[in-house]
Amino acid sequence: MEKKNKFDFASKEAKTAYLNEIISFFQNERDEIIGFVAAEQILDFFLRSMGEHIYKKALNDAKKLIKTKIEDLEVDLDLLSG
Repeated sequence: MEKKNKFDFASKEAKTAYLNEIISFFQNERDEIIGFVAAEQILDFFLRSMGEHIYKKALNDAKKLIKTKIEDLEVDLDLLSG
C-alpha cells in the first residue's frame, strides 16, 4: 500500500507535473540537474514548512469572502422589504 501523508492533496498526474516544474526550475534558473527524488524532497519540505500556513490563509480568505457576500445579501433583502 502506498504511503500517504497529510500533505497529499493532488492527483498523481498533478504531483508529477509539480515535480517536473521543480526539476525544470533547478535546471533553468540554477543550472543544476536534480532528479525526481530530490524534487519530491523539496516539494515535501515546502509543504511541511508552509502548507498549514497557506491552508489557514486560504480558509480565512474564504471566510471573509463569504461574510462579505452574506452582508451584501442582507442589504439587498433589507432594500426589498422597503
